[in-house]
Amino acid sequence: MLVRQEQTKQKYGGAHTAIDTWLAERQSLLVKYCELAGLPPFESKKNSLPDYSVITEFCQILIDYLSAGHFEVYDEIVEQCNGTESADLANKLYPLITETTQTLVDFNDKYSNLPANSEFIGFDNDLSDLGTTLENRMELEDELIHAYYTKQN
Repeated sequence: MLVRQEQTKQKYGGAHTAIDTWLAERQSLLVKYCELAGLPPFESKKNSLPDYSVITEFCQILIDYLSAGHFEVYDEIVEQCNGTESADLANKLYPLITETTQTLVDFNDKYSNLPANSEFIGFDNDLSDLGTTLENRMELEDELIHAYYTKQN
């Protein structure tokens, strides 16, 4: 996911200020996800949960990222995709992206408000599902950004 993020940033960076800001938020989200999951370069103790503060920080970044996408970036991109092919693609992708939102919001709702001493039952499975959902969502978002970019150039 991080490699694709970097490729998207390099390819489309500078095309639109809101997209640039959103891609920076997406990168922060991915870095925090890697930390949460104990993926390199972050260390994790075997069979241990991340600190509660890391979970809550991740959830806040997740919600900020989702909000920026839905309330700033997606609508603007769809509006700008006036060509038939671009508009059709944008109108096809937007509902698919929206479908992923509930899984991501459910993760936030489940883990952001738990007491710090909770056992976080099912956390590993939920985190794995979240990673898969994020990867799928980001693929769709990249297609949407590409539609916007090709419409502009």
